[in-house]
Amino acid sequence: MNILFISRTYPPVVGGIEKQNFEIATALSGICHVDVIANTRGKWFLLLFLPYATLKALISARNYDVVLLGDGVLGITGYLLKLVTGKPVACIIHGLDLTYKNIIYQKLWVNIFIRHMDKLIAVGHETIQHGVSRGIPESNFVFVPNGVAPADPDEIFTHHELETLIGKEIKGRILLTIGRLVKRKGVVWFINNVASTLDENIVYIIAGAGKEEAHILSAIQNNHLQKRVFFIGEVSDRDKKLLLSTADIFIQPNIKIEGDMEGFGLVVLEAAAHGCVVVASRLEGLTDSIQHGQNGYLVTPGNSKEYREIIGSILDNPRDLVAQGQRARVYVENNYSWSLIAKKYLDALTSLNTR
Repeated sequence: MNILFISRTYPPVVGGIEKQNFEIATALSGICHVDVIANTRGKWFLLLFLPYATLKALISARNYDVVLLGDGVLGITGYLLKLVTGKPVACIIHGLDLTYKNIIYQKLWVNIFIRHMDKLIAVGHETIQHGVSRGIPESNFVFVPNGVAPADPDEIFTHHELETLIGKEIKGRILLTIGRLVKRKGVVWFINNVASTLDENIVYIIAGAGKEEAHILSAIQNNHLQKRVFFIGEVSDRDKKLLLSTADIFIQPNIKIEGDMEGFGLVVLEAAAHGCVVVASRLEGLTDSIQHGQNGYLVTPGNSKEYREIIGSILDNPRDLVAQGQRARVYVENNYSWSLIAKKYLDALTSLNTR
């Protein structure tokens, strides 16, 4: 099969969609022929990229069996391709592709462009439900989870390296959250309701950037947690691996925010792939990435008592903590490796080409 893959954002631009689209294109290239049209320059180039990608795809579409779009923003490109060339078009769909609060976007992209794609590859079941609630037939969707690359066994990180990164000596157990810091991630809630009540020998590290930074710093100060809750901002890929490899528990304390949702939760898979035990909210796309008791634990969103209890029970058994991390690593490798996910994508695309 010959696939034309179009991505409106792509490495070296850094981000979740960028990384996912790169991994999808790379994994698919291992089992079929894939050509990529991608925006590698960032958001500022998007208005120029859309007409460029559309024109280039229109000219070359005859050379491909199917077109795959990296996300719903490219729905207008897919719509025009179908209209002019008749080629089957599939589109990867994230939650925000359907829930973005803009009247023009909802009327044109969701109700016309995205709706007319031949197949919508949703990264989470919650995303499918949002599509159905907007009148898109459920039969238009297929669920394919995100994949994750296994941790490099030759890459070994030390506690001393972690202390150097943080700039402080760390003696206690380590909780960790990494990601885009928006309200739905629940970091401020976790600081106020859970971290502030945990034993003083438990350290909580927060890495990332986003609109919640100031609120996170205020929560740390208001709860007098400067000695055991550390916000370190954005980190490099290497430092991200260092954090995931040295933390005891990865915390993803999402809370329900109207109009915003977690499409999948890739970072929790990355944590499990590094042997870090995951404790996450039983909410939206996190229920697709974490299988309770297999590669982590799911907790009722906003339930501080449940969070405290499960964190305590995990940390009270150091030997079992290591075993749980190893089980999570194996489970992720067996169920979410990119080679497996690429085959699911190919199956979905092949079904379009055989209609």
